[in-house]
Amino acid sequence: MDYETVIGLEVHAQLLTNTKIFCSCSTEFGAPPNTHVCPVCLGMPGVLPVLNRKVVDYTILMALATNCTIAPESRFARKNYFYPDLPKGYQISQYELPIAEHGRLLIEVNNHKKRIGITRIHMEEDAGKLIHHPRRPVSMVDFNRTGVPLIEIVSEPDISTPEEAGAYLRQLRAILRYLEICDGNMEEGSFRCDANVSVRPAGTDTFGTRTELKNMNSFKHVENALSYEIHRQKELVEDGMQVVQETRLWDPEKGVTVSMRGKEEAHDYRYFPDPNLVPLVIDKEWVEEIRSGLPELPDARKARFIADYGLPSYDAEVLTDSRPLADYFEECVKHFPEPKTVSNWVMVSLLAVLKGENKTIEESPISSERLAELLRLIDSGLISGKIAKTVFEEMASTGKAPETIVREKGLIQITDTDAIADVVRQVLADHAKEVSDYKAGKTKLFGFFVGQVMKATGGKANPKMVNEILKGMLR
Repeated sequence: MDYETVIGLEVHAQLLTNTKIFCSCSTEFGAPPNTHVCPVCLGMPGVLPVLNRKVVDYTILMALATNCTIAPESRFARKNYFYPDLPKGYQISQYELPIAEHGRLLIEVNNHKKRIGITRIHMEEDAGKLIHHPRRPVSMVDFNRTGVPLIEIVSEPDISTPEEAGAYLRQLRAILRYLEICDGNMEEGSFRCDANVSVRPAGTDTFGTRTELKNMNSFKHVENALSYEIHRQKELVEDGMQVVQETRLWDPEKGVTVSMRGKEEAHDYRYFPDPNLVPLVIDKEWVEEIRSGLPELPDARKARFIADYGLPSYDAEVLTDSRPLADYFEECVKHFPEPKTVSNWVMVSLLAVLKGENKTIEESPISSERLAELLRLIDSGLISGKIAKTVFEEMASTGKAPETIVREKGLIQITDTDAIADVVRQVLADHAKEVSDYKAGKTKLFGFFVGQVMKATGGKANPKMVNEILKGMLR
């Protein structure tokens, strides 16, 4: 029997505010345990939460970027459950009246575009973090994260494959980072995903029993966990067994999902409106004020890079992966208006350096202006492309200007016709047999002669002139 997969994703994104959602405690990551806490986020008796306006601004931004409808009035609710990392015994979230609903996102997988619906976006506070002792049966809790502002983005069950799930998550993360409201760091937990997945016979409308997957801290983990779970569920159905509705954890070491607990339903949390927080009213002027600050988003920027700069789709996709990288590319093009050349150097050389040093584009040792200076040296004929790679490496390690490096190391390209001709004559004289073989029909030896000339000149001879002079002397 053929089966089809139904996947819905719940994404939690930590917002880049300086303070928590309902108090003035810092949201800084990595502080000593339980140092960024106060009576409000610790849930002490008699305290009252006060909503951080910046959290609302950021949520509206994301809602607009994902084509959601902004609710003129929304409410906060208490989500009740008991766990050691939840000091109040409930989480302040939104339930029946979220801030945004009915959005959509367009993804592309294997050149096929697909619309993924977004059910809702709502605001909530984060819980704390349990730290399990590696040798003793003891768990410790750090409440620094308690009260850190989150938005939860819930997709419609429109996703059909692990690859589509990965594309959707990458697109969401790119938008959040373009808006500069979330850093998207999955390893630090500021961008987290839970997946609901089920299988059903192809062509049917009834949903199968779903499981929820957790503990996935990379796109690859999400895709691998979904692939495994889809296979597991299909095998159960084929064997006449029931899929149990439960929460399962992904074990990346073993490459399997394992049962964690029975899946909770909404009624298990006993939601009710939080009596300490008044309804949130958002007027049209507030929404329009936020809309005016929307930046150019990844899809629009990619389309512009293709249309305005004539870049291939792959180049445009890589360069618009993050807003700072796209900004770097455009700054470089301003100083050296050859987009494809700039693209090649950024994608191949610069990104390789950044990856090797584990740096972001903002930490690049080579500025966009300096890279443009290097490309102008090549374009002017002062250095060859081969020498430029050596200069680039020196720029990355020392931070020096390219022209300074060229002059200090004597790397200026040889463009004197007579000087190159003298080297070519000497190379041909030293390789009389190869010259004879070339003239007898072994034309592939031409590359050998070019290599010998470049070797003799330390790679500084103008390659085009070398080719022209060689062709003339080998006739």
